[in-house]
Amino acid sequence: MTADASPARRGATGGEPLTRGDQSVGRLMTDLSDQLVRLIRDELQLAKVDLADSARHAGLGIGMFGAAGILALFGLGGLIATAMIALALVAPWWLAALIISLAVLVVAGILALIGRGQALKAPPPAGQLIASMKADVDAVKEGRHHDDKPSK
Repeated sequence: MTADASPARRGATGGEPLTRGDQSVGRLMTDLSDQLVRLIRDELQLAKVDLADSARHAGLGIGMFGAAGILALFGLGGLIATAMIALALVAPWWLAALIISLAVLVVAGILALIGRGQALKAPPPAGQLIASMKADVDAVKEGRHHDDKPSK
């Protein structure tokens, strides 16, 4: 027996196959359930793609923040070394150490600003997902309103 010739797809008399308008409520609910599952799977796949793109930008920004933090730590070490040299020698050595430490801190600041810019470029993870879900809800509402109109 083929799928079209199954008893569930035939009319009450077992004659002609049912058309879409003649299907039972149970069959329509099964179709609705299947389509809803497929819709949810598609929406989850879209969410995965959105999250991957967002995570890439966020990861780059976090990496730059990490590099800025390490350089800032080195700069702090340089400033501490500068203070030690200045107190111990009171000679031009401390001036050189101070200039190097300030240069490292400037680089750290630049990296922090670049990292912040990358992190801000990360789109909200569910941006397209929310828009797609709203469109799905609107389509379901439109279909329901269409079904509620009395047939002539």
